[in-house]
Amino acid sequence: MSQLTGEQAAIRDMTRDFVRKEIAPFAADWDRTETVPLDTVYRIGALGLFGVTMPAEWGGSGADFLSYVLAVEELAYGDAGVCNMVCATNSYGFKVRDYGTAEQKERFLKPVASGEEIGCMLLTEPQAGSDAGNLRTRAVRRGDRYVIDGMKTLITSGRSADVAVVLAVTDPEAGKRGISAFLVRTEWPGYKVLRVERKLGHRTNDTCQIALEGLEVPAENMLGRPDEGLKIALSGLDSGRVAVAAQGIGVARAAFDAALAYAQEREAFGKRIFEHQAVAFMLAEMAADIEVARQMCHHAARLKQSGVRCIKEASISKLFASQMCERVCSAAIQVHGGYGFVNDYPVEKLYRDARVFQLYDGTNEVQKILISRELAAGY
Repeated sequence: MSQLTGEQAAIRDMTRDFVRKEIAPFAADWDRTETVPLDTVYRIGALGLFGVTMPAEWGGSGADFLSYVLAVEELAYGDAGVCNMVCATNSYGFKVRDYGTAEQKERFLKPVASGEEIGCMLLTEPQAGSDAGNLRTRAVRRGDRYVIDGMKTLITSGRSADVAVVLAVTDPEAGKRGISAFLVRTEWPGYKVLRVERKLGHRTNDTCQIALEGLEVPAENMLGRPDEGLKIALSGLDSGRVAVAAQGIGVARAAFDAALAYAQEREAFGKRIFEHQAVAFMLAEMAADIEVARQMCHHAARLKQSGVRCIKEASISKLFASQMCERVCSAAIQVHGGYGFVNDYPVEKLYRDARVFQLYDGTNEVQKILISRELAAGY
């Protein structure tokens, strides 16, 4: 019996149907040509998936967090790179929803949540990844404006996004409390895409290095208080980590389905390879891994939407699901034998896409630190 509500199941099924028709048939070609399918991404937005949890008054779908997680899994099943653009846009929306003024929400949230614009986060710098407090980008107040200068790297949708939350140091003497967040439009002078990275996987999104050179931002575009930048950047990390777990589950599901189909068709030694116990047991372990990861992920999502502290559960789900995904994708290649190593079959791409889940939204080493801290604190 399904434990999903009618709305949750409807969002999952709508997303699944879209993925099967509009993403899955084209994902391999997009990957080979490193195409960012913006038309498809905006159609995802038109479905309401840029603002799944955003209130209807701000253009969102008004659904719960588990509905978002279900949609993420389905999108990742079709293509992880496209899915990550949608996740980055939702992450942007979380910040504006939780810290923006009514006027900021009207200008910077509503067009995104309604699917008209893509959002991104400019946090990571060459020397500041997991160490988010080590920023060097500066924002200097000049009259009624701030002027921002600095370098950001590994920015998902850095070229495609219409709007961004930019983190910069406004008070160098205040340490981590001297970081502020700003809402900017990417067409403003001073926002420059220096490079679109060539990547192992997720080739269907633009991961960029961004230079901020004399970027002038109206003072009223500061998001939250001057000392809240790092808090804003780190807020909702549990949401992001549960979403990464869902991405891993979606990619693992795609690899499992491909391996199962191949095992039921390929014959060796006079019978389908699925009938060989070694292969059947491998597939059984893959199915078990995926189901365990999904239950972890959904448990963390339900805690999150209930307002219950879930730092440990979110980190556990991200840690397990990301490792599981690589393990399942590797097994899927093994089931395919030599064909799994070539680009004609989907599992090669899925294996490449899987690797980054252990890196972003906090490396898995960071997840272990967070889990151990929560254990030490009695949570």
